[in-house]
Amino acid sequence: MAAPALPGKSQLRVARLTKAHGLKGAIKLELYTDDPARRFTPGATFSLQVPTSSAWHGKTLELIELKWYNLQPVAFFKDVPDRTTAETLVKAILWIDQDRAEKTDEEDAWFDHQLVGLRVLRDGAEVGTVSQIDHFPSQDLLTVATASGDVLVPFVKAIVTSVDVAAGTLTVDPPFGLFEQLPDDERPETVTPAPEAPDSV
Repeated sequence: MAAPALPGKSQLRVARLTKAHGLKGAIKLELYTDDPARRFTPGATFSLQVPTSSAWHGKTLELIELKWYNLQPVAFFKDVPDRTTAETLVKAILWIDQDRAEKTDEEDAWFDHQLVGLRVLRDGAEVGTVSQIDHFPSQDLLTVATASGDVLVPFVKAIVTSVDVAAGTLTVDPPFGLFEQLPDDERPETVTPAPEAPDSV
């Protein structure tokens, strides 16, 4: 995981490093921010989310420059001089520290501390509370604490239809079975064919 945030700060995930580009240490990015010009300025420093076995664990990256090649963002970082070094950073997730008091104006973007504690509504009824957010390369997962235990909810638009931080709510439209056990009488039944009538004599 990334380094813990400083007091009064929250960590914001801004990108994932996807592939080495060229021979001079450049790395392609998958952006998680709508404002790369603001987040990726020369000198910006990022915490790294990498496995504990990685040589980069506990370290930070300082941006030298962000360029665009065929509409694809490509970053150059300090202490990443060549392709071999760049390849050791593939799949790393970049985080920045940000003041908790600062609000993001990016569309559909929230800080973790804004989401934890929100009441989760389904069809207008409260079904639980967001207790944790986990970030993975493919998608984020919300842990929703319910009366019957924790439920993992993919943080995707098709399921999490709206987030209202001011109201303290998060609305979900989950597939049936995500928040409840499927009753026996609603499970598919095995139909046994009726025996054939005996031939007439």
